[in-house]
Amino acid sequence: MKKIVLAYSGGLDTSYCLKKLSLEGNEVHAVSVNTGGFSINEIKLIKQKAIKLGAFKYKSIDAVKSYYDKIIKFLVYGNVLRNNTYPLSVSAERIIQALEIVKYAKKHKATHIAHGSTGAGNDQVRFDMIFQIIAPEMEIITPIRDGNLSRQDEISYLKNNGVNISWEKAKYSINKGLWGTSVGGDETLSSDRKLPEEAYPSNLKNTFKKEIKLSFKKGEICGINDEYYDPVGCIEIISKICDQYCIGRDVHVGDTIIGIKGRVGFQAGGPILILKAHHLLEKHTLTKWQQFQKEQLSNFYGMLLHEGQYLDPVIKDIESFLESSQKNVNGDVIISLYPYRYELNGIKSNNDLMNSEFGSYGEKNNKWSAEDVKGFINIFSNQNKIYQYVNNTK
Repeated sequence: MKKIVLAYSGGLDTSYCLKKLSLEGNEVHAVSVNTGGFSINEIKLIKQKAIKLGAFKYKSIDAVKSYYDKIIKFLVYGNVLRNNTYPLSVSAERIIQALEIVKYAKKHKATHIAHGSTGAGNDQVRFDMIFQIIAPEMEIITPIRDGNLSRQDEISYLKNNGVNISWEKAKYSINKGLWGTSVGGDETLSSDRKLPEEAYPSNLKNTFKKEIKLSFKKGEICGINDEYYDPVGCIEIISKICDQYCIGRDVHVGDTIIGIKGRVGFQAGGPILILKAHHLLEKHTLTKWQQFQKEQLSNFYGMLLHEGQYLDPVIKDIESFLESSQKNVNGDVIISLYPYRYELNGIKSNNDLMNSEFGSYGEKNNKWSAEDVKGFINIFSNQNKIYQYVNNTK
C-alpha cells in the first residue's frame, strides 16, 4: 500500500485520481490548498466529496496569507504583468499550492505525491519541479497525464465504479483566487474570438463614477479611503469594488513553458488597480535608475514564477532588491472608477520627488542657471559629436 498525498480540487480530474488511487488499495490523503478561491461552504462540500470518493483523509490548507507574503507582495513591488497584460493569477497560485502539498507530504511521511495535471499545460511543470526539488525521495503519480485520458474516459470510469455525480462540462472553466480569476472556454482556443460578457464571473452593477483612494506604506497596500486593513483584506475589498464595475477584464496571449502559445481570459480588477496605482506612486517616489533597474528585474522575476523556477536562489536575490526599493514608496493614489475602466488621477506623498523647490517642468528652473544648462548640454552631447566627427556622418 502506498501513502499518497493528492493535490485535490474536487473537479473531475482530481476526483478521477482520488477514486482510482484509493480503489488500488492506497492510503490517499486528499489535500486542497486555498489561495483565496474557496468559501467555507465550498470547502465543506469538497471534503464531503473527497470522503465519498475514498479519501483516507481530507485536509484543507489555508494558504492565503502565505500566498501574499511569499509571492503577491513581490508581484506588487515589481508591478509584474506578464506580457504587460496578465497579473500571473494562476501561475503564482500553483507555486504556493505545490509548496504546501509537499510540506504536508513530508510532515505525514508520504511515499508518493499525485496531481491531476494533463500533459498539455504549464501546471505539470510547476508541480513536478517543486516536488522533485524538495522531495526527490517521493515518486510523483499523474494518472491523467500518463494515461492520456479524455474527459469522457474519466467520467466513464467514475460511473462504472458507482460515482454518479453529474460531470456536465461547464461552458467556461473558472479558476478563482486572491490575485484574480482566470476564464477559459471555446473562444480562447482560437486567435480571433473574444470572450462574451457571460463568460466573466461578475455582472455590471455600478454605472456611476466613483472616486477611490488607495494608500501604500513601503510599497504595500494598506488602506482604502482612509480606512486601514491588512494587505489581504485590502485586496479582497478592492477586488469586490472593481467587480461591480467589471474592471480588470482582458485576454492574455502567452508563451507556455512547453513551447506552444495559449490564450486565457481573466478578470482581476483588484490586482490591476493595485499594480497600476503602485506603479504611478513609484514614478513619483523613485529615481530614474531605480525605476529602470526594477523594470528589468521585475520582468525576469515574473518569467521565473511563470515557469515554475521559484526555488532558484536568484528569486530571493531579486526579492531582496525589490524590497529594498520600496522604503520611500509611501502615499495615496486617487483613482476614478467607471464601468469597465478606471483613471489614475494623481498621488499625494511626503516622498514625492516632483518638488517645485527645484523647478517646474517646462516653466521655471530654481536651482540652476542658463549657463549651467548650456555647459551641461555641451558635455552631454560630446559622445555623439566625436562619433559624427570620426565617422564623417552627415
